[in-house]
Amino acid sequence: MKKIMTVVVLVTFTLVSFTGFQKNKKVVTSNKVSIALISDGIVNLKSSVIKWKGFKPTGSHNGTVLLKEGTMKVKRGKLKGGTFVVDMTTIKDTDRNKRLEKHLNSADFFDVKKYQTATFVITKVKGKKENMMVTGNMTIKDVTKSITISASIFEIEGVVTFKSETFKINRADFNVKYKSKSFFANLKDKFINDMIEMSFEVKSTK
Repeated sequence: MKKIMTVVVLVTFTLVSFTGFQKNKKVVTSNKVSIALISDGIVNLKSSVIKWKGFKPTGSHNGTVLLKEGTMKVKRGKLKGGTFVVDMTTIKDTDRNKRLEKHLNSADFFDVKKYQTATFVITKVKGKKENMMVTGNMTIKDVTKSITISASIFEIEGVVTFKSETFKINRADFNVKYKSKSFFANLKDKFINDMIEMSFEVKSTK
């Protein structure tokens, strides 16, 4: 009888231990597999930046604009989605040209008083994390266009970074008309190029 009881206890203990192990394993796996970076401070707004560069026949201007909020979804080290909300009120020229910054904020360009944010919403990701083609919907002013950019995602010391290669958008597609040949044919050499260079670098907090 003692022998039978011992076997029953051992079997019961084994089953309970196995069940507990499976539950713990599932939780641990879940924690490792899915990392959600959300807009409540996990995306580091101070160290995340968008760079821009515009061109005209006599030269170019470049600068930065910051994020207002953002989300990234990463699964098994792969980017699965995300949304970057751009704070258009933070447009800065690298040379600190206040007149240019004021003009970029005006209705001639991005009409920031009316359209205080722009967005990029990731809809598709192809390729490996160090060599991805990321497709998303870019919204500037009241126009949304699908664009595809080359980018990578990596983690160093607990900080996840999404970094794009330099890409171009056509400002005329977003009704940014000032001195654009797409809208004004007789500008001669007084035009500003429609194509604007941009790049993303978005970081999470630890």
